[in-house]
Amino acid sequence: MNELEQYRARIDAIDAQLVPLFLERMAVTEKVGEYKKKKGLPVLDSSREKEVLSAKTALAPEGAERADVASLYESILAISRRQQRRVVREGTEDPGYAQWLKAYEWRRDPVEDPRVVYQGEPGAYSEEAAVGFFGEGVRSQGLAWFDDVFQALAQGKADYAMLPIENSSTGSIRQVYDLLAQYDFSLVGEWQVKVEHCLAALPGVELEDICTVYSHEQGLMQCDRFLDGHRDWARVPTLDTAGSAKQVKETGDRAAAAICSRRAAKLYGLQILACPINHNPANFTRFVAVSPSLELRSGRDKIAAVFTLPHQTGSLHEILTVFAVHGLNLQKLESRPIPGRGWEYRFFVEFTGDLTTLNMEGTLHELSQLSADLRILGNFKGYEG
Repeated sequence: MNELEQYRARIDAIDAQLVPLFLERMAVTEKVGEYKKKKGLPVLDSSREKEVLSAKTALAPEGAERADVASLYESILAISRRQQRRVVREGTEDPGYAQWLKAYEWRRDPVEDPRVVYQGEPGAYSEEAAVGFFGEGVRSQGLAWFDDVFQALAQGKADYAMLPIENSSTGSIRQVYDLLAQYDFSLVGEWQVKVEHCLAALPGVELEDICTVYSHEQGLMQCDRFLDGHRDWARVPTLDTAGSAKQVKETGDRAAAAICSRRAAKLYGLQILACPINHNPANFTRFVAVSPSLELRSGRDKIAAVFTLPHQTGSLHEILTVFAVHGLNLQKLESRPIPGRGWEYRFFVEFTGDLTTLNMEGTLHELSQLSADLRILGNFKGYEG
């Protein structure tokens, strides 16, 4: 046996002592849960947990070892809380889980030859995403505002919406997240579009003729380094990139330019003065396909959910440990302020998994119990293009 094998054998021997002690500890904490259930006590006792962490870390020497012990006991306490919640909440309904079961009961199959709405004018990146996800022959329609898109879906005027949710350069599209929280819709798929912004103007216009540049606020931000080289240009935000190209075309303003896609420039008869002008060459926008009803398409491997948390110490840390314990890869965590509730937040998460697998039931129960409310936004196949 070499030196490494000797170390590993010693670790195995220590673990052989640790595991029975851990299980013995869990048997006692289960009794604690039964007592709390009988007495109507809350599972979380913050002052007690602080005492436990302080006492255990004091047993270790100061420095990194003490921080490691604290981390270990934070995990042990989180596992104990989940165990006690199963005891205390046993037999009661988890509202978030019940809502998921209802959505599952009313799920639908994918719509053939669907009507798809998006925000923007023809030639927008959102239209390109709709074509990419639903196919070249898709019947798509652009609407002026994100609110209009959600209203069309709510009123049955469309079968799906294609909406941008995140850009690799400028981050999340906050308006879309807020509307997803407001409407009881589902995500059924996602698509990515490589964004290459161009500066386009009327035929014959030169760079030195430009005084004003129009584009969506995201387009202006993603091209700010290029625009900083032309400080005399006014930057005017518009509803979308393709709409800015249309505006330059319709106004005939030879002192104006638009930041848009090659496709939009061609569609509206503009010439390209510079391309690409976005400072990040790996500039992608992620879009989600939104449906009024849950759909479970083949190949699904990603779950999206939204929840709020009780305003108490450790609530976010506790719910995040659920993903680690169940071996789920947490791919996205986004927070948005809750209107009318100062400094309280709604959390959007995306994690790996299939909602219909047997081991997912326990995960959903735990997430529902730990959050003030939980809503499953969808289960779909992650983009692989």
